[in-house]
Amino acid sequence: QVQLVESGGGLVQAGGSLRLSCAASGSIFSIHAMGWFRQAPGKQRELVAVITSGGTATYVDSVKGRFTISRDNAKNTVYLQMNSLKPEDTAVYYCNGFVTPSGVAIPSNYWGQGTQVTVSS
Repeated sequence: QVQLVESGGGLVQAGGSLRLSCAASGSIFSIHAMGWFRQAPGKQRELVAVITSGGTATYVDSVKGRFTISRDNAKNTVYLQMNSLKPEDTAVYYCNGFVTPSGVAIPSNYWGQGTQVTVSS
């Protein structure tokens, strides 16, 4: 059983910073692309950033230059460094990853439980 567990959310003032972490655990053979999504109240879940197993990162336009996604393959962990936070960044942030469990031939998609980020004005 593979689990993704997020941490690092919280309340911060506009202009501040937060760092989210997502650790994958369980019986894992390999981890492929990992990403962060967010969902604000009344809105659809949107992709924020994704990083390939090789370290290539892609961002939604609204966070470019402010957010940085990174990963530590040795720790099976992906991070999202969020700087210059704005009230419109307020949302539940979800970790997502394509993981091949041990003993399985193909990867499956997994979600974390979500962590709340609130940016006050």
